[in-house]
Amino acid sequence: MRARVAESWHRSAAAGVDPDSADVLITLPSDMLREYREAHPLARVLPILDDLLGQTAVECESLMAVADAQGQLLWVRGHSAVLRQAESIGFVEGSNWEERLAGTNAPGLVLALNEPVHVAGAEHFRHTVRPWSCAAAPIHDPQSGSILGVLDVTGAARAIGSQALAMVRATARMVEAEMARDLQSRNGIAMPHASIGFPRARLDFLGRTDALLTMSPGGHSRSRTVRLSPRHSEILLLLTGTPAGLSGPELGIQLYEEDMISSTLRAEMTRLRSLLGEDLLPSRPYRLAAEVTSDWLAVQAQLAAGDVAGAVRSYRGPILPRSVAPGVCRIRDSVQFDLREAVLRSGRPELMSWWTTSGWGTDDYEMWLMQSQALDPRSPLLPIVRGQLHRLDISLGAAADLTCTRGR
Repeated sequence: MRARVAESWHRSAAAGVDPDSADVLITLPSDMLREYREAHPLARVLPILDDLLGQTAVECESLMAVADAQGQLLWVRGHSAVLRQAESIGFVEGSNWEERLAGTNAPGLVLALNEPVHVAGAEHFRHTVRPWSCAAAPIHDPQSGSILGVLDVTGAARAIGSQALAMVRATARMVEAEMARDLQSRNGIAMPHASIGFPRARLDFLGRTDALLTMSPGGHSRSRTVRLSPRHSEILLLLTGTPAGLSGPELGIQLYEEDMISSTLRAEMTRLRSLLGEDLLPSRPYRLAAEVTSDWLAVQAQLAAGDVAGAVRSYRGPILPRSVAPGVCRIRDSVQFDLREAVLRSGRPELMSWWTTSGWGTDDYEMWLMQSQALDPRSPLLPIVRGQLHRLDISLGAAADLTCTRGR
């Protein structure tokens, strides 16, 4: 089994999904569905989706589905016979296919990973879904970068393969481009303060040793993405965390472990300014003169809004994990601590399972303990969790014995 599928099975079991169940929760009943989807941003691009993918789904005897960011199926289109067959597994408009409710499936896994996925046959967690295969991709908000919904193609295994995934991914990107053009058109008329001439910068730090910077200079210029050096990644992280800007000495204190030579920082800033442009990185104080979005700021916003599951989906790992810059360590530890506390307080075993199966949470004794208490006593994961607690008991006991021996 692929690692990402195995992790999804863990989360599904931790959430209490019954693999023998044929039922799927309807979270948008028919009396609410029409009004809800008419107001959804993806309603604008549904004709494009129908044109690009809907007819193909009919011809291939499969289904095209569009879900929102909560996993609720808003539209299901396709071959009439396949639509009737899909009713037997609850794959209908208004049903919720989020992983913790429906088990491992492509739309649910897209929401968990925020990337295109293909789930084939027996990889599904629930037995009734295993005759089916599905390929899905996220559709992102062109302004915030957050997930607006999921585009999915579902059908028999012979119809849904790697080519289907490529087709779904390409269609999702085309829809995002169309929404971006529509946004620019509307903003240019109604929102002059956010016109397309104003530069934008998107920075990705989570789980990366070097950041990715996507710059949109505005006007008709194309966006470009650059991979930053570790030092430039640290500088832009610190500036992203301080929108008002930092003076040279303030930036140096947060950047260097030892006393800084001012010429060293000036040389770094000169190189960074040549990469970004003087207009984007003014000095006195140093700051980013652009509309800045970032993955770690999105996690913080989701936590502030109480969306712990959304924050978990967005968190791809510690910020610049190899950095020892004091300011970077402070931001990294703060974000991870806040997320960990929110997961603990949530009481949701599937979120705790995500944490304990990650690289940074494997030895988190308190999280394993809380997970054991939150799981249903009949859960198949309970023996695994207790085994991990036993492993940590032995490990921590051996470490304590070693400390005492060295002390003597």
